[in-house]
Amino acid sequence: MALSPFHLAIPVYDLATCRAFYGETFGLSEGRSSAQWVDFNFYGHQLVIHEHPKTATQDSAHTNPVDGHDVPVPHFGIVLGWDEWEQLAARLKSFNTHFVIEPYIRFQGQVGEQATMFLLDPCGNALEFKAFKDIGQLFAR
Repeated sequence: MALSPFHLAIPVYDLATCRAFYGETFGLSEGRSSAQWVDFNFYGHQLVIHEHPKTATQDSAHTNPVDGHDVPVPHFGIVLGWDEWEQLAARLKSFNTHFVIEPYIRFQGQVGEQATMFLLDPCGNALEFKAFKDIGQLFAR
């Protein structure tokens, strides 16, 4: 089954800093842009950062407990292949990225075992990147 690309637009109160973060730290290529927004190719999906005043969730994220960690809500991200996830974790560490939740294996030895990591962009938007050795576990219960 082929997945359709999603489109996600998020608020950023410092467009220039976030443009550099997504472009340089992640190495995402830019699409269209204006003085108020920038499109990025987010692993085949369309991520748009829009200039917007700081939101309450950017100022102080709510968290929910998951596998012994405080997961920021809201958050977004992508499910990568295992090797690609490991390469991204290494890339982010090379940029001295501050992780909200350091890269680790969640639900180890259980249904839904996955690699995951959480971080914030410069404007406080929470991102999660995960991978499954068995992608069939993505929706396993």
